[in-house]
Amino acid sequence: MDFRRLGQSDLHIAPLMLGTNVFGWNVDEPTSFAILDAFADAGFNAIDTANTYSRWVPGHQGGESETIIGNWLKKCGKRDKLVIASKVGEDMGSGRGLKTSDILREAENSLRRLQTDRIDLYQTHFDDPNTAPDETLQAYAQLIAQGKVRAIGASNIGAARLQASLATSQRLGLARYESLQPRYNLYDRAAFERDFEPICRKERIGVIPYYSLAAGFLTGKYRSESDIGKSAARAPRIKDFFNARGLGILKALDGVAARHAATPAQVSLAWLMARPSVTAPIVSATSLGQLAEILKAVLIKLSGDDIVALDAASA
Repeated sequence: MDFRRLGQSDLHIAPLMLGTNVFGWNVDEPTSFAILDAFADAGFNAIDTANTYSRWVPGHQGGESETIIGNWLKKCGKRDKLVIASKVGEDMGSGRGLKTSDILREAENSLRRLQTDRIDLYQTHFDDPNTAPDETLQAYAQLIAQGKVRAIGASNIGAARLQASLATSQRLGLARYESLQPRYNLYDRAAFERDFEPICRKERIGVIPYYSLAAGFLTGKYRSESDIGKSAARAPRIKDFFNARGLGILKALDGVAARHAATPAQVSLAWLMARPSVTAPIVSATSLGQLAEILKAVLIKLSGDDIVALDAASA
């Protein structure tokens, strides 16, 4: 399997990263364990979570996903073979924040839930415009010096803020963001390719996109208004893609999938993996069958004609 280096760090990850926001939400612990086992046994090594998963569920406090992963890590004995990524900055009850106290407190909480002594990739989940990059990056540097964090990354921050943070790291001699976790897929292309991709390629920043299958739209499961109605939770998001352009993307996916005896979901992920700037798309699964289908995406090698067809439909 082709492992890629994450930015300029010493972290090397397989071409797909497992997203775990569903753990403890609509996937229980035994099923989560089975998914994690199957993912690791297939040779993949990178797992993404966040302190806030799944605080949006009534009765949840946040940290449910990290707790399940921690219980699995204790049981499986594979910690040293894995890249564990988590995030900080989202509201955990006292508002969003990236001040020193926020980062140090939440890092300790995440380490405790994950039952590990280090987080391999610690990411800014959401920006904090009230805190200067200097303070945020110095807090991360403190965790790195203590051996509690190996590398840092960013997710939902603006391009200007990303550049300012990189400049701050260089000016102060601090660890820099080695990865970016943007919303990016065949449908959602413009913002990343216009504002972030040039920065990431120039600065050699790893890219680990979330929303890789556009809330399930790029699986081809949703083809009509009646299909949208089958999933009440996803309906508001799926409707955003259900237009002439979205249907054109599905048609192109169908054509490429037929040539490769693959599924639209597999082709969508193969397209992302073929992008020069992308390190590894983040994927999630709620069942072993779903995971098995997703992982087969790494076997697909798109031709130049395939990519042209997909690019044209999604441009």
